[in-house]
Amino acid sequence: MEIKFQVILIVFSLLLALALPLTFAYAHVPAKPMETTVNMVIEGMVYCQSCDNYGSWSLSKAKPIAEAKISVICKNYKKRVNFYKAFETNEYGYFYAELQGFEMGHSYLDHPLHSCRVKLVSSPLETCNVFSNINNGLNGAKLRFEDKTIDRSDYKAVIYTAGPLAFRPTYCPPK
Repeated sequence: MEIKFQVILIVFSLLLALALPLTFAYAHVPAKPMETTVNMVIEGMVYCQSCDNYGSWSLSKAKPIAEAKISVICKNYKKRVNFYKAFETNEYGYFYAELQGFEMGHSYLDHPLHSCRVKLVSSPLETCNVFSNINNGLNGAKLRFEDKTIDRSDYKAVIYTAGPLAFRPTYCPPK
């Protein structure tokens, strides 16, 4: 009986001696980082151009338009539309367009800076709903990268800028 006890004690000691280094090895393995996707965002403003500046690209005295609609259109390197979505401005005329679902097939040619454009869609104002091509709002405003990012533990975004874009008044009195 005493021999069995000694054998069990030796086997247990060997198992413990083998398990301790593994325990310390796994204690130093870093935890798998939480995966966060980097969102691509386009921001900008939509205004109603002042009658004083009608016919120019000036936005002096322009007023922001709440609930104006813009669209983001992205085309791949084969010139095929691979992303389209309409967005609405907030009460200050500002839009924050997250490109959820946008995928780049080619890292340079399909990059948002090269493949995406922002266009005017509609204005809720009956007195200011004529399309203008200020900053190419009709043809498609190009994006700019101004080194603006959001980097939190739960959300990461690279922010591009377009515009400012503007509608023109439906009627301006003669000067």
